[in-house]
Amino acid sequence: MSTSSLGTFGSGGAYAPLQKYLTARYADAVVLTFSQIEDLLGFALPAAAWIEPGWWAAAAPGATPSMQSQSWTLAKRTATPNLPAETVLFERISSVVLRD
Repeated sequence: MSTSSLGTFGSGGAYAPLQKYLTARYADAVVLTFSQIEDLLGFALPAAAWIEPGWWAAAAPGATPSMQSQSWTLAKRTATPNLPAETVLFERISSVVLRD
């Protein structure tokens, strides 16, 4: 991901309200329901967000990140969906413990 693409996204984009919300949270872990995310964004999540864990995945190294993944990545968080519960755990990257 280039610095220029980060700067462009940081100034706007459909998922910017989610980035702003996550950046402003002091907690290392934030759980949001899909409905809460939709309320923040002002539009419905696409069908893939409700049924495909990959929609919430970070981009592979060297790949262009999706607009949605940029929102939590720029907020320095990871996203872990719980599709049956319709929730997402956003964890601060610095607090994520590497597992063997």
